[in-house]
Amino acid sequence: MAYLLQKSTVEKVVGLSLCMMLVGCSSDQRYKRQVSGDEAYLDAVPLKALNAPTGMILPAQSGNYEVPSITLKGSVGKQLDIRPPVQPLALLSGSHVQYNGDSCTLLLGNSPQNQHLLWSRLVSMLQAKKITIALRQDAYHNLTTDWVKWNRLDEDSQYQGRYQICLQQQGYQQALVVKSFGLQQQGKTAPVSDLSAIQRYNGVMMNTIIEALDKQDNLASRQSAIRFGELDVQSSADDTALPMLVVRGPYTVVWDRLPSALEKLGMKVGDRNRPQGSVAIIYKTLSRIDWDALGVKEPKLAKGNYKLQVGHLNNCTSLQFIDAKGRPLTQSQNDGLVAAFQSAFSHTSSK
Repeated sequence: MAYLLQKSTVEKVVGLSLCMMLVGCSSDQRYKRQVSGDEAYLDAVPLKALNAPTGMILPAQSGNYEVPSITLKGSVGKQLDIRPPVQPLALLSGSHVQYNGDSCTLLLGNSPQNQHLLWSRLVSMLQAKKITIALRQDAYHNLTTDWVKWNRLDEDSQYQGRYQICLQQQGYQQALVVKSFGLQQQGKTAPVSDLSAIQRYNGVMMNTIIEALDKQDNLASRQSAIRFGELDVQSSADDTALPMLVVRGPYTVVWDRLPSALEKLGMKVGDRNRPQGSVAIIYKTLSRIDWDALGVKEPKLAKGNYKLQVGHLNNCTSLQFIDAKGRPLTQSQNDGLVAAFQSAFSHTSSK
């Protein structure tokens, strides 16, 4: 009986200790920011100049492989933050992001929608996300947020930041600028001066905006898809007289329905890049029964790899096929795809 009691007590103590260890580990997120492994390289002996004995003739020297002596400034070992920088999300068509010190700039096309609606979309997005606007100047497309609290799983103490957001005309583009107006860490009143941390949370704020704008675009796309249930396809040519298909429907609608249409034509879809409008395709064709089900003849298209370039044409969308050798389709091949895509789009959902 004493043995059983002692064994039970030991099990409880071990179990309690294990739970405490797990709780302690779960609140310590440093392992997500620190390098792991052997740190013996920090104790490596520095390089020394080669001293030849008197009378020895050394071969001719070359500076090609000389390792310069420098003094490193910054964190090393466990103190070094190994997390990659926050990358901008490539969700918005034709967008490009630039970093400059404590500011981040999103460059967008100068479309009528971006000229007249982007600022109001941005303001409504911030309000929907419960981000308080401390100062707002609509006439100048400029605003300043209140403190925005962030919650990241790779931080022990969370950060909060204030940001100036403005929309500017920059050449033929619209520039959406996010600038840090202060960054603080929980429990510390002094502002954070580490540029890498400032840039990281500028990137977090920018990605919050990009995600929200993309969500709005997708919603508008789904609503447009209901209006554009039937997509008309025609054969055409670009400015250099190269053949292409023109689909009478907005880019977002065609882009969303394109994968299903391609699969119905025996084209396996690979990598897709919406901002660049590129789709990788492997054409394997269909059986005679499947072509008959679509009600069209098999197009005269060779089996193999293709790149499909999708482009904006106001309220229409262009489709241009390029083979593995970088050559566009012939006019007859392009014409043969008109009926096939017309049928494929008619069999795709508009939801």
